[in-house]
Amino acid sequence: MSRRYDCAQESERKDGIADAASTVRRGELVVLPTDTVYGIGADAFGPAAVASLLQAKGRGRDMPPPVLVGSVRAAHALVEDLGGHGQDLIDEFWPGPLTLVCQATPSLSWDLGDTKGTVAVRMPMHPVALELLKETGPMAVSSANTSGEPAATTAAEAEAQLGESVSVYLDGGPCADDVPSTIVDLTYAVPRVLRLGAVSMERLRAVCGTVIGEARPRRTPAEEPADNGSPDDGSAD
Repeated sequence: MSRRYDCAQESERKDGIADAASTVRRGELVVLPTDTVYGIGADAFGPAAVASLLQAKGRGRDMPPPVLVGSVRAAHALVEDLGGHGQDLIDEFWPGPLTLVCQATPSLSWDLGDTKGTVAVRMPMHPVALELLKETGPMAVSSANTSGEPAATTAAEAEAQLGESVSVYLDGGPCADDVPSTIVDLTYAVPRVLRLGAVSMERLRAVCGTVIGEARPRRTPAEEPADNGSPDDGSAD
């Protein structure tokens, strides 16, 4: 039976984080708030857990989930090459609504799906998410909704869609905004915007100079898109 914790209450938040961390370690799924929309998360290094996440959403391996981290150091361990601008972007925008697609460290023993050797990584600016990530390490996190349905902006919306497929729901209150993260692909010589969201093109160019990509931001579509070179259309970032 699913368990839900009101993270506005200090005692429930503490108990919820502890329960969620144990749940992730057991290979089960949790829902957590982020600074964009709610996410459904699993241990990034548990292939069966990631498969359960994709199944709960009704997604296939061709739409691998992004990875959320609780520290810049954790991100560096996942990424082989940040390119010429990755560290500058991290320094400017993390924690926050910027997802970076990079070549993954090849020695990592994980299976996020058909990633083509890349990983989409982000450090969110949400205290509950960061607390949990510092307990669990990197988590595969996609938007907390089933395929084709709107991304959840409350824990109740997430539970209505995902139900008993998720063991723990961490309720951090309604999302402050529904603008998704900006996604920048750093696997090219020039940074390429895959999705323009909360971080504007002007702010990116102030850091990187030349940036290729779409000119107008998208607000939350039915599901949030691409993170690993292959659109997952459902990242909580």
